[in-house]
Amino acid sequence: MMAKSTRSIFLLVAVLLAAVAEAFVARPASSLSSTTLSAPSPLSSSVHRSSSASSSSSKLDMSDKPEIEVVSQPDDDFLKSKGVFDWGTWGCGVSKFPWSYDSTESCYLLAGKVTVTPDDGRKPATFGKGDFVTFPAGMSCTWDVTEAVNKHFMFF
Repeated sequence: MMAKSTRSIFLLVAVLLAAVAEAFVARPASSLSSTTLSAPSPLSSSVHRSSSASSSSSKLDMSDKPEIEVVSQPDDDFLKSKGVFDWGTWGCGVSKFPWSYDSTESCYLLAGKVTVTPDDGRKPATFGKGDFVTFPAGMSCTWDVTEAVNKHFMFF
C-alpha cells in the first residue's frame, strides 16, 4: 500500500513539475539570461564534481557547499543498486527555467542534454543521456535544457 501511495505522490509531483516547466517555456526571451555555457561531455564512466569558483572576488567561497555530482554513463549494476528503474519519470522540451531544491534529488537521464548553473557561484554542470546526476538540497539554479529531457528521478 505504501509503495502505491509513494508512486501516486511522485506522479503528482511530476505533473506539477511539468506544468511549472511549461509556464517558463512561454516566457519571452528578453526575460531570460543570455549566458551560454558549455562543458566537456565525458566519455568514460566517472564521477565529476564541480569545483568552487575562485576566479571572481565578487563570488562567495562555496568550498563548504556540496556540488552537483555527475556519474557519466554508469553501468546497469550501478543503476539497479540505486533502484533507478522504479523511480518516477519527468520530461520537458527545450527551455530555460529557474529551480530550487528543498531536498536532494538524484536522476538518470533517458534522453536530452542540460546545463544546470547554480545561482550561488558553484560550478555549472553539463550532462546528458545516460548520465546519473545528484543535486544537493538547498541549491537554487537555472536549468538550460538544450535537448528535450526525459529522466527517472527521486527526491531524498
